[in-house]
Amino acid sequence: MTVRLIRSIVGLALTSAILSVIIYRLNSPLAAVFELSVCSGLISVIFVTTVSFTQRISKEQLRIRRKERLLKFWYLPIILIAAGLFLSQYLLVPQFTLQVLESAKEPDVRNLLWNARHLDLLGQVVMLLAGALGVVVLFKESKK
Repeated sequence: MTVRLIRSIVGLALTSAILSVIIYRLNSPLAAVFELSVCSGLISVIFVTTVSFTQRISKEQLRIRRKERLLKFWYLPIILIAAGLFLSQYLLVPQFTLQVLESAKEPDVRNLLWNARHLDLLGQVVMLLAGALGVVVLFKESKK
């Protein structure tokens, strides 16, 4: 809730660290480690790096940049809607099932992720690719 970006990043990291402790106390150590390493560590480093590479621009420059981006990518929503309609009408949507391993008292996480939880893995890959694409689109500057 602060206007200073670095303080906001530190607050996000601390909140994520507290959340990882709560997750660990709820008897989910793998999720706690993931939360601590990725959300508290990696995301904070990416945000700090992004803030260090950015510079302030005037309101007029911001308005011009937004207008240029809107003119440059005006067709993307139309393409996405058309692709979604095409896929939903003409292609079969795969049915994913979530399975739970019942063979061991403590299931092997590797076996669970790679053999039983395909939908979770697919979601993580899609989110990583969407994040990478978002970073590329936001920080790509055209040479004039």
